[in-house]
Amino acid sequence: MTPAANERVSPANVESFINDCLREDLRTYEQQLSRVNAEIMEYVQLKNMVENIQDNAVDGFKTQVNIGGNFFMKAKADHVNRILVDIGLKHFLEFTLEEALKFVDMKVKVLTKQADVIRDKSVETRANIKLALLVIGDQTSLHAGTER
Repeated sequence: MTPAANERVSPANVESFINDCLREDLRTYEQQLSRVNAEIMEYVQLKNMVENIQDNAVDGFKTQVNIGGNFFMKAKADHVNRILVDIGLKHFLEFTLEEALKFVDMKVKVLTKQADVIRDKSVETRANIKLALLVIGDQTSLHAGTER
C-alpha cells in the first residue's frame, strides 16, 4: 500500500469517518424511521376511528375538540357519512367512510415500504460501522505485530 493510502486508512481517519459520517447517517435514519412510524400510527388510529364510526355512530356522535392550548369544547357531529382526511402537506380531501378506509390502507402500505427502505439503510450503515471498526482493530494489531 502506498504511504498516501496508508495515511487515508489510518485508525484516526477511519475513526473520524465513523463518528463524523456513519454515526450521523445512522442518527438521521433513526429520526426518519421514527417520523414514518409515528405517521403510520396516526393512520392506524384514523382507521380505528373510521371503523368505530361505521359500527357505532350511524346517527352521529358527541366529542370534545381541542380548540388550542389544550382547551376543549363540546361538539356534536350529526352527519358522519363523509369525513375530511389529511392527504399530505396539510391538504384535506373529503372521503366517504369506505373511501377513507381504502385510502388509509394504501397510505399505510406506502409508509411501511418507506420504513422498510429506511430500516435497510440503517442496517447497512451499522454493518459499515462494524466493518470500519474491524479495519481499525486489524490495523492496530498489524502495527503492534510489526513493531515487535
